[in-house]
This record gives sequence, C-alpha cells and structure tokens, in this order.
Amino acid sequence: MSVPTPKERRTAAFASAIGTTIEWYDFFIYGLAAGLVFSTVFFPASDPFVGILLSFGTFAVGYIGRPIGALLFGHFGDRIGRKSALIITMMIMGVCTTLIGLLPSYESIGIWAPALLIVLRIAQGIGIAGEWGGAVLLAVEYAPAKRRGLYGSWPQIGVPVGLVLSSAVFFVLTGTLSDADMLAWGWRIPFLASVVLIVAGMVIRLKIMDSPAFRNLQEQGEVAKAPLRDLLKTPKSTIFLAMGTKWAEGVGFNTWAVFAVTYLTVHAGMTKDSVLLAVTIAAVVAAVFIPIWGLVSDLLGRAKIYGAGAIALGLAAFPAFMLFDTASEVIVTLTLVVVFGIAYPLMFAPQGALYSELFPAKVRYSGISVVFQFASIVSSGLTPLILTYLLVLGGEEPWLICLYMAAVATITTLCVYGLRRRLIHTDEEIATEGARVGVS
Repeated sequence: MSVPTPKERRTAAFASAIGTTIEWYDFFIYGLAAGLVFSTVFFPASDPFVGILLSFGTFAVGYIGRPIGALLFGHFGDRIGRKSALIITMMIMGVCTTLIGLLPSYESIGIWAPALLIVLRIAQGIGIAGEWGGAVLLAVEYAPAKRRGLYGSWPQIGVPVGLVLSSAVFFVLTGTLSDADMLAWGWRIPFLASVVLIVAGMVIRLKIMDSPAFRNLQEQGEVAKAPLRDLLKTPKSTIFLAMGTKWAEGVGFNTWAVFAVTYLTVHAGMTKDSVLLAVTIAAVVAAVFIPIWGLVSDLLGRAKIYGAGAIALGLAAFPAFMLFDTASEVIVTLTLVVVFGIAYPLMFAPQGALYSELFPAKVRYSGISVVFQFASIVSSGLTPLILTYLLVLGGEEPWLICLYMAAVATITTLCVYGLRRRLIHTDEEIATEGARVGVS
C-alpha cells in the first residue's frame, strides 16, 4: 500500500474538520434552543424552572441514541469503511435537523410536538455518535506517526467551530428579532439553514478515499467480520479507564458551553446576547488552541496533556462560578476564554489520538465509538440536568456544582494515570498497520 502524500493527509484532515463542524453545528443549535426557547415552544404549560428541566431533558435524550450509533456505525465503519459510515451519518443529521426546524409547536399539536422532538433528538444522537469515530479515524489514520495528536485534533476543531456558527446564528437572531418573533418562527432558521451546510459537506467527503489503514485491511483480507465480538477481546480495564477519561471532558464542555448559558442568563441576570457573545469568543479561542495542544501532545505525550486538562477543570470550578456571579460582561468573557477556550482543549485536543492508540485497526472504529459515546451519556448528556438539580439543592448557590466538578476531575485524572501505559508505543504509522501493534 502506498504511503499517503502530504496533500492527501491535509485533505483528509480538512474533510474531517469540515464534516464535524457541520454535524456539531446541527447538534449544538439544539442545545442553544433548548436553553433559550424550547422550554416555551414545546413545554408552555410548565412553570419556567420545570420548563427548563424538561427542555434539558430532551437535550439529554439525544445522548440515549449515542450508544446505538456507536454500536451501529462502529460495526459499519470497521466492516465497510470509515468513509461510507461518515456519508450515512451526515445524511441522518441533515434530515433530522431539518425536520426539527419544521416541527409544529405544542400550541399547534399538543403532546405530539415534544414527542416528535424526542424522536428526532434520539436520531440526531445516533448520527453524531457514528460521525465522531469516523472523522477522527479519517484524520488519525492518514497522519504521520509522530503527528497523530495534531492530525487527530482537526476533527475536534469542528466542535468549537460548530458552536461558534450556532452561537453566532442565535446571537444575530436574538439581536434582530423580538422575543415574540423568535419564539414564533425565528428559532427555526438555524435548523433549516443546515441543509446548505450538509450539501457542502457531502460534496467534500465524496471526493476523498477511505483511510489507508482500512484499505490496508481490505488488501490483506483482515477486515473484521464481527468487530464488536473482536473488540470484547480487548482488556475490559482499558475500555473502562478510557470511559473514565471522558467524564471530565464531557462535564467540562457541557458546563462551560451549555449550562453556563442558562446560569448566566437566569441566575446571574445577564442578557442572552452578551452570554452568547462570550461563549462564541471562547469557542473561537478553543478552535485556535485545539491544534496547539494536539501538537504539544505529540511532543510531551497524550496522558500528560489530558491529565493537565482534567486537573485544570477541578481547580477552575470555584473561581469560575464566583466570577460568573459578578455578571460583568468583560469578566465573564475572560473567564470563559480561560476555562473553555484554553483549559478545556487540553483534554479535547489529544482525545482522538489517545483513544485511537488503544485499539487495533480492525476494531478501532468500534472501540473509540463505544468509549466516547457510552461515556457521553453521563459525562455529557446528563450534565445540564445534574448541574441544574445541584444548583437547586445548594440553595441557588453553585457550591455543590463546583464540588461535583472537582470530584469528576479527580476520577478522570486517576483514569488517565491508569491508562498511560496502555497506549501503542511505536513509531510505526497507524495508517500502515494490518494487525494490533504493541499495546502494553
């Protein structure tokens, strides 16, 4: 099998970043809508607090679909290829997001509105679960051996960029439309606009070849017939430790990028526009630091950088919420830049390469998808609900939230420490392997 050219590697990295940007844009506009309008559009009979809980509940439901997507597309990605699975996941996300934008409100069709919303949210979860693993592998398996962290960070860039796009759209809408127009029809625009992005993403992905690692497996006749069965031969401790490393990363993202929007508007009294602008600025900074920390992980090691990010989450929780309570636009923006834009990417940037180096090529799609998506149920999907409940339990003060984040950060740090010797220790390119190499 020929070694990929530098141009082919750059194209694969760019395609993975563009694809994840579109997929996460679709996913995040739901999260923003859940925090800003869905509690009224789909749950108007509830009081404001219960409406927010129900709205975040439908946000969490999306994570129920993730294990299904991990198993389904992990199987397809290891059986028929990374590229084919990615094309399917993009179609799923595009259709579901468009249909959400067309859903009638509770006022129009009653209970069917939130019911259909839940179904489409679950389907979104299935699509995004299959997307992440394939996008990461497309980049990592094209990468040079000593730059897997850098290349693996490119699909991760799609997350903050997708958040920037979604936040920017809502920022413009909330700034130009009245609250009545926003609730009546304005919130639908970001969902319907995703059709254009999906078409562009499909065109880009159809032009690239499948990853060298998968093509090599095909040439050698070593494509797994039952990837999940083969994956179960991996030491269970490796899988569970990897899931533990996901906990702090998921909590970090959903605290700073999702829950913070509601906390700052409802409890700190800031305007929606100022909060969305602050999150957008922090996400831009994150997009810059993700490749930087990815490269640093190539130089210093994945575990060191990831562990530093987990520790930073635990240490930042108390001061961050104290600064949030100032309700100062400048202070809040700077706080989000530090905790979300700079510290959070310490975990997220090397994550793709970290997980990819735990599994052999023939079950790698299944392996990283299972780890990421099963762990996401608690680490990501339930975080807004958990933090909302802890806020109430703590007498509307965030001290229980901060303790929870510190505990999660401690657990993740210990898991990273336990996982550090289980990575593949070799300079051989993942792109040329046809069998498992040196997992100690």
